[in-house]
Amino acid sequence: MSELFSLTGKTALVTGANTGIGQAIALSLAKAGASIIAAGRSPVDETLALIAAAGGKAEGLTLDLSDPMAGREVFQSRGPVDILVNNAGIIRRADAVDFTEEDWDAVMDVNLKAVFFLSQAFARAVLARSGEGKIVNIASMLSFQGGIRVPSYTASKSGVAGLTKLLANEWAAKGINVNAIAPGYISTNNTEALRNDEARSKAILERIPAGRWGDAEDIGGAAVFLASRAAKYIHGAILNVDGGWLAR
Repeated sequence: MSELFSLTGKTALVTGANTGIGQAIALSLAKAGASIIAAGRSPVDETLALIAAAGGKAEGLTLDLSDPMAGREVFQSRGPVDILVNNAGIIRRADAVDFTEEDWDAVMDVNLKAVFFLSQAFARAVLARSGEGKIVNIASMLSFQGGIRVPSYTASKSGVAGLTKLLANEWAAKGINVNAIAPGYISTNNTEALRNDEARSKAILERIPAGRWGDAEDIGGAAVFLASRAAKYIHGAILNVDGGWLAR
């Protein structure tokens, strides 16, 4: 049974791997046996050190997806990559009546446009070698809910959910699995302000059936599953890892 979840011999590229969820995914995939390409706009040294300490293999890659076309040649300049995790993302907050075009475009470029064109580049490389591949996108609870004061983030993550299904429809029969993970409230740097807001944190916890904030490694385990042979007949799924948030 353990062989179903083994990623030994596979190479995985994880974007936004310098911290938080991306770092946890990279580490989890490495522990499952994959060689990791840890991509980030900022240095990924900490991630590389964690993987090395766990006995894994990894290399860093500077990849600034504020240019959504930055990854179009990534898969042409290295050996075969079997797994792509589209984790990199940004968020901008403002009331909808005040939201700027600049903030709209910045978020959509990283969170949605870059996801499509990096996935396209990955698929072209996989198909050219008649291989198999796994794409794991990082969606959000706001792929299903509206949220407040994050119009471009909500639009982008709703788009990720739809894009995941579209790509699965086109590529499932060609040996490429495309799925997504929708994290709930996870304890990372991005949610520190929420966790430090006593009233808001209390309200959030009261709605989560699991009674706790998620850990980044909770997302890592889900990524290992979707990247493994155990998920070979799963296409176009959005796996909620939210402690039961959407079940309430």
